[in-house]
Parts: sequence; C-alpha cells; structure tokens
Amino acid sequence: MENLDVTVLRTLLGWRNEGRRALLATVVRTWGSSPRPVGSVMALCETGAVVGSVSGGCIEDDLIYRYSRAHGAVQGSTAPPGITHEIPTGPPERVKYGVSADEAHRFGLPCGGTLELVLEFNPDATSLDELVRTLTAGHLVERRTELATGRVELRAADTPAALADENGWLSNTFGPEYRMLLIGAGQLTEYLATMALFNGFAVTVCDPREEYRSAWAVPGVTIVTEMPDDVVREFRVDRRSCVIALTHDPKLDDLALLEALETDAFYVGAIGSRRNNEARHARMIEHFDQTEESLARLRGPIGIYIGSKTPAEIAVSVMAEVLAVKNGVPLPRDMEVANAKNTLSAAEASAPTCFVSP
Repeated sequence: MENLDVTVLRTLLGWRNEGRRALLATVVRTWGSSPRPVGSVMALCETGAVVGSVSGGCIEDDLIYRYSRAHGAVQGSTAPPGITHEIPTGPPERVKYGVSADEAHRFGLPCGGTLELVLEFNPDATSLDELVRTLTAGHLVERRTELATGRVELRAADTPAALADENGWLSNTFGPEYRMLLIGAGQLTEYLATMALFNGFAVTVCDPREEYRSAWAVPGVTIVTEMPDDVVREFRVDRRSCVIALTHDPKLDDLALLEALETDAFYVGAIGSRRNNEARHARMIEHFDQTEESLARLRGPIGIYIGSKTPAEIAVSVMAEVLAVKNGVPLPRDMEVANAKNTLSAAEASAPTCFVSP
C-alpha cells in the first residue's frame, strides 16, 4: 500500500493533468483534540471525488458541498451567499472549523477541538509532477507554498520536518513511503506484513529457504531469495526503513542484523525470548567484535508487552512498537517485553506458597 501523502499527490496530479479543477487542503493548526495531525493533506476534485483526509469525514463533506460542481448541480440556487459549489482560481485561503461549540458538534470535532486548513486551488500540474516523481524515486522533499500567490517551490530535504506556517510561506515535508524488511517467511511474518501494508509500509520479505517461501500467501509483498545480509546491503536502508529478523536462526538473522545496525534504520530488532536475546548479544560480542554499546540499537525481545501468545497477537505487539518508534512516542519501561516479564517473574518468585496439611 502506497504512502497516503504520495497517493493524495499522485491522484491530485491525475486530476490536474485531465484538466479538472481541484484543491489541496492541508491541516496547518489544531487546538484541543483533533482527528488528524498537523501536516495531513487531502485533495478534492470538482467532481466531488476525495482522496486523503483532514478530519473524521464531516469537514470533508463540507468542503465537497462548497466546492463540488456535482453537488451544486443538485442544490441549484439554494446555496447560501458566498458558496458557489465550484473550485475557484486565485491564491490559497485559510478556513477554520470548530471555533464554536455548535460548529465543533456539527463537524464532528471533539469538545473544544478547532482545526485550521490552508486550501490551495488548482495546484500547478508541472510542479506536482516533479514532486511525485521525486517521491517515487525515494527522496525526501520540502514543498513550500507562497500564500500570497500560490507559487510553489520544491527543495531537497535531508530530514523529515514539522509543517511550518510562517513569514507568508507554508512548508510541508513529504517523504517516500516507509519500508519494512522482514527476515524469514513464516506465519508470524505473514501477520506482520499484512499489518505493515495497511499502515502504509512497503514490505519486503527475505528468505533463502524455499520450503518457507513456497507457502507465502500475502499479496503486495516483495519476496527475495538471497542471503539476508546481502539483501540488507542492497536494500539501501535509510531512516524511513526498519529491519526485523523473525527466523530464530542465527545463520540468517545475525549477519543481517549487524548490517542493519550500520545503517540509519529507525528500527532494528529480532524475535526471541529474553534468553535468546542474551545469547544473541553474547554471540555478536564474542564472534563479531561487538560491544553492548554498539548493540544498543538492537531491539529484543521485540514488541510491547500485551501478554501475546499467538502469532497474530505477537504481530500486533511488534507492529505497535514499530509505529511508536516511527512516530517518536517513548514507551514506558513497563511496556517493554523483557522488563515486563522480569517484573512478573520477580513477583511470582516472591509470592507466598500455601501448604495444605495432609
């Protein structure tokens, strides 16, 4: 599944190439609770078609009502003053939703929630085409819009940045899709790959073992057969990539993990028990000249502690941790698998034992 922002921009480009009027809406400010974060984008075509989201749906409905010719044809002259039911030309405009309690209720915003959007009308197709091609090639791009004119500048970016709305310019950084490289094609991998796909990751599964690959049943995943450490090198792992080893086989996992630790991957981890994780660290220190410091980024046991037992539950646990790290959310120590299990083990060991007299 493609990154949602890229999907929005690609669809918007298609509409503009067809000569259709369209707008790009960007969330630039929120107050209180908000369904979508700052920087979220959606596109609206004059036909009423929408891709992306800026709220739970009610604000999208209002934008369709205001700017859709299809809706205007039904409504005719009943539109309130100032609503033309078509997408205008001209510079970007700001709109706010949820300023009053009545509006917050009407537009489905949480109590106290307020949302501010910038609407760009009929974005230039040439600039959109350059942006989409650059993102497709795997590069990070800063898109700057001059709010007085709608003029757009594209700049190469080295790191993701928060949206900036200042000095008459709106700057939003767009990146290529996040990627997940999974080592091993077992059942757990199928569940995790499925979850990663619907969270917008491009998923690659590496397994040189034919007996595992032959049973693979998840569409939309790239399957590669080379040795995992070679695949990691060829994968061109970057800061929007994660590498997870799931085979329990040191011959496949260890060298791949060591290669991944040399990259900018935002997440590197391996499945296994606390004992297996300790053994992995010991092997890498003894045989590959690693230290505890050089292995500090290696996560294991991976996932957050939810008492998971089945492959599906373990996949939920791992995906939750990956998303937390991706989104920069620190996890409490008591949610880490190893720490939680150590705490439980200590509690069980210290519990009083009851004896029943014969």
